[in-house]
Amino acid sequence: MTPGPERLIEGDLDDALWRLLAASDRDDPAAFTAEHDRAAAALDAATDPRWTAWRHALAARRGLVDGDPEAVAAEVSAARDALGRCLPCAHTALTLAHLAHVEVAADHADTGMVLAIDASLLAEAAATDGPSRALHQAHLWLSLTLAALDLEELAVAHALQGSRVADELSGVPDRWRLLQLCAQQHAELAQTLHRRGEAERARELAGTAMECAEAARALDWEPEPDEQDLLDVAQAWAMAGHGEAADALGPMRRAHKRVHRDGGTWLRGYADLVLARLLARLARDRSGGGHDAEATDLLVDAAGAFAASGDRRRYRQCLLELGQNTAAMGRPAEALHWLEAYRADSRRAHARSRELWAEMFVRRSRLREAERQTAHLRRVALEDPLTGLGNRRSAERRLAGMRVGAEPVSLAVVDIDRFKAVNDDASHSHGDQVLRRVADLLREHCRTGDEVYRWAGDEFLVVLPTATEPQALTAVDRLRAAVADADWGGLQLSEPVTVSIGVATAPAAADEPLGWRSLFDTADLHLFTAKRGGRNRVRAHGGRGVGEGTP
Repeated sequence: MTPGPERLIEGDLDDALWRLLAASDRDDPAAFTAEHDRAAAALDAATDPRWTAWRHALAARRGLVDGDPEAVAAEVSAARDALGRCLPCAHTALTLAHLAHVEVAADHADTGMVLAIDASLLAEAAATDGPSRALHQAHLWLSLTLAALDLEELAVAHALQGSRVADELSGVPDRWRLLQLCAQQHAELAQTLHRRGEAERARELAGTAMECAEAARALDWEPEPDEQDLLDVAQAWAMAGHGEAADALGPMRRAHKRVHRDGGTWLRGYADLVLARLLARLARDRSGGGHDAEATDLLVDAAGAFAASGDRRRYRQCLLELGQNTAAMGRPAEALHWLEAYRADSRRAHARSRELWAEMFVRRSRLREAERQTAHLRRVALEDPLTGLGNRRSAERRLAGMRVGAEPVSLAVVDIDRFKAVNDDASHSHGDQVLRRVADLLREHCRTGDEVYRWAGDEFLVVLPTATEPQALTAVDRLRAAVADADWGGLQLSEPVTVSIGVATAPAAADEPLGWRSLFDTADLHLFTAKRGGRNRVRAHGGRGVGEGTP
């Protein structure tokens, strides 16, 4: 097909992107090529860095389809440059995850791993923004990438995360695809663990794979035939892993027949591999053979299909299993041939995977520690450790950012009456308890949107954005009353705790708006007036006040 003459708007580009990703995820290069041809002109015309990155990322995928490794390398590099100008978000995580998958498919495991690390970290951060289709797709492509790197546990984890995100979205196809992926990858991990001798956990994972497959079937969605065939193959494999190999053979043979009639190269290889494993398991369980020769032939066919489709990981798996199966059949020369081929292809890849996995672990650990240290330093710098309120530095930062004069704003300076006597007559630990209790009362009884800080010693600051003077007086008198009416008996103080408060207001549209320091100094003077007037009261401009409490 050739691109149409119409110019696509950004919304159309979004739709085109989802179609391109869906086509990338299927065993049908022609479908991706057709979609890419249709979208190429619109992608070329887009100037936003996000679409620039996608233009190069999708061109790299096209280079992979066309068998042009130089184009893949150049387009991946250009996409990474464009991503440096993009905001950190779920869409950026998705682009990185897709690039990682392209690199792994191009047998660039080292670059693919680094991209997957960055995508994973970014996806975790983007999760705080809530579920989105971009986040769901990021987990999908991360899962596919990590599986191709033999990091099956991580692949399963990302498939599950993607499925949880998809459950919160309205798109049934996305939910179906992630359930299919979860079924497939749980079944694959169960196979790996069974091979390692972890039979019980393998059985549990196979059971989860069967549950995911049934959940996908329960959705009101009619998938493409190849997608349905892949789910059928994964479910039959899961049944075998769950100890139901004999029951799985019939459904697997029917799925295998359909796939070989209608499926693409990769899916045919996948069906051959699963049927071969099922037959090999039946041969072992029955202790009499009968399926060994057929399983071997299927593995040879599967190896050829995976080599043709560029799936090096499963190609290596086929070589290993061919060596193991032919050795068990008493054919040592043939077994040696397959195992030598496996060793030659896998030695470099396995060593590199272990090294990169260690790097991934270290990088994630360092990032977590850096985040923890940053959060700690932020708290030390801006938080009062005794009360948990923002400290003076935090308050000054907030006040410096206010637009005094653009809208009404009030400040209230709060001081605990006779606080020195608390420390002298009781103890400093009692004084600390009083400070914490007053801070809690101020925080609990202030208006929504007002902010409370510990300014210094026994002095607090309340910022009341948009509050006029009458509103501020009413609000802060509620704070004064909350402290005066609180039950202080548990601290065994000589008298109840009270506070005095000074209020200053900067009205909107003042001819000469006050700076925040002048406003604070004015509130502090009114606090002094409240103290001299008998304490436990509120004072503002002109001697106006409320809360004539008991001195």
